[in-house]
Amino acid sequence: MTYAELISIAPFEWQAVGTSVLCGAIIGLERQVRGKPVGIRTSALITLGTYIFIAASMLVSTAATDPSRIIGQVITGIGFLGAGVMLARDGMVLGVTSAATIWSLAAIGVCIALGYDVVAIKLSIVIVVVLVGVDTMEDYSQVLRRGVHKKYQDWFESPKGNEKQE
Repeated sequence: MTYAELISIAPFEWQAVGTSVLCGAIIGLERQVRGKPVGIRTSALITLGTYIFIAASMLVSTAATDPSRIIGQVITGIGFLGAGVMLARDGMVLGVTSAATIWSLAAIGVCIALGYDVVAIKLSIVIVVVLVGVDTMEDYSQVLRRGVHKKYQDWFESPKGNEKQE
């Protein structure tokens, strides 16, 4: 067995695997630094797994099969994974942004499988800009923190003047 055969992952490509891990790490780093679910490992595995499923589906494609159906099935499966990070607590639903991030990670994996590696890296950066940018805007504007967009730790603080007198 030659060295080339030993390191080969044909029919998959090392470049696409590296791009998958990089894109997952870009998004996962933001989530992990902020203490949110879906950190670096999970994000990298979601993009990598999606790449492998989609690339494999394109390899077995024939005139009688439709690889786009696999994309639909992967998205459905990712939806269940995203639902798993959401939970209801004290009447509020938490983890919706993490679920949307998981969905976006799968979309990045699809882009990589279709051969759009550079686009996938750019979209990963856009996702991080959205996650950080909106959170920064919420920190500086009370208008953006009303209702369901209030920070969870704020839900337990009693409004001034409404404390119970005992």
